[in-house]
Amino acid sequence: MSKAHSRNVGTAPGARRRALIRSGCATLVLSLGPLQLARGATLLDVRVWPASDYTRITLEHDAPLSFSHFLVRDPLRLVVDIEGIDLTPTLKELVGKIDAEDPYIARVRIGQNRPRVVRLVIELKAEVTPQVFALDAVGQYQRRLVLDLHPRQAPDPLLALLRAQEANPRAPDERRRAARSVRAESEVARYWTVAIDAGHGGEDPGAIGRGGTREKDVTLAIARRLQRLLTAEPNMRVLMTRDGDYFVPLATRVAKARRVQADLFVSIHADAWIRPDARGSSVFALSERGATSAAAAWLARRENDADLIGGVNLGAHDVGVARVLLDLSTTAQINESLRFGHAVLRELERVNDLHKPRVEQAGFAVLKAPDIPSILVETAFISNPQEERRLQDEAYQEKLAAAIARGIKQYLQNNPPRSRSPLG
Repeated sequence: MSKAHSRNVGTAPGARRRALIRSGCATLVLSLGPLQLARGATLLDVRVWPASDYTRITLEHDAPLSFSHFLVRDPLRLVVDIEGIDLTPTLKELVGKIDAEDPYIARVRIGQNRPRVVRLVIELKAEVTPQVFALDAVGQYQRRLVLDLHPRQAPDPLLALLRAQEANPRAPDERRRAARSVRAESEVARYWTVAIDAGHGGEDPGAIGRGGTREKDVTLAIARRLQRLLTAEPNMRVLMTRDGDYFVPLATRVAKARRVQADLFVSIHADAWIRPDARGSSVFALSERGATSAAAAWLARRENDADLIGGVNLGAHDVGVARVLLDLSTTAQINESLRFGHAVLRELERVNDLHKPRVEQAGFAVLKAPDIPSILVETAFISNPQEERRLQDEAYQEKLAAAIARGIKQYLQNNPPRSRSPLG
């Protein structure tokens, strides 16, 4: 080092100047390189999904972002600092997307906190436990920054079920007649609880037909019709794993059903296939030994990817809930699911052609409640243009819901569950 320094000192002024210029140019090139690579992210879209379970805000962008967040009291606020973006018209759209009926967000303020750092201030209506996390690009989405605002006191599905039961408008004398009827038939007067799972939701649209019909909308419409038909029965009550357009992780769907000790679990779908001529209704049960067909295996993989599309915060995922998907379902549960599925399939064939004449099996994660007979109903193929049009028709949705309801009642009549509900 000292020898080099000595040579530089002894160099002629012109040579020294040329050396400095060469050195400065090299330094300049090195400095520009990282700046070009560190181009700010472009915000592609902002979405808000309000629900009683939780509210989600999603910022979709095309490059990695750094972020931090903290809670402030008096008044309650969630502050999120996002580095690497500027305040753009797309980001400002978030302000107008907050629904006045949102149970957790009062309003959002956005400002340029400092160069290349945007600050979101989310004014809250209630105590929340925020989860702020990043998702890699997957499916139709590029990178996403997700803000989940979960209530400090999570909604109790059992309490909601009781309140819905109390709000049922059936007259007391009708309830008494129903109780006497049930007692005469089974010698046990109790409610049968059915968990209805509308597939997909929120960030996860499910399959999309050529006409733009989204699976998540069809499944919720049919689920709500099925709920209405079942709650009209004097001895039935219904848990909806989702009752709006928001994302629910697969394990949480199963956990909700187990929390209320559901007697049956039915997940409603309207999937797609690689060929547009695929048609017909299908019913699936869980399999411990692989799928009964290549199509069943493909559909199971597609449905199990819902958590990737919808976006699960793996770092904060409830271990107890996640373990549900690892439990080995018993042979008895699978056998009961097959009987349950058969009853529903026989009713569906009165409404639509069957894709397969038997209940198929595959490793659907949403069917893994080890103590609840569970089926997944593919009402029709949304990828088939003719079936897509039928799925959009309210009268046809009603027919599908009525067929599933008849199958449920037929199964329960022939296989009355043992009395295990503390509220039955």
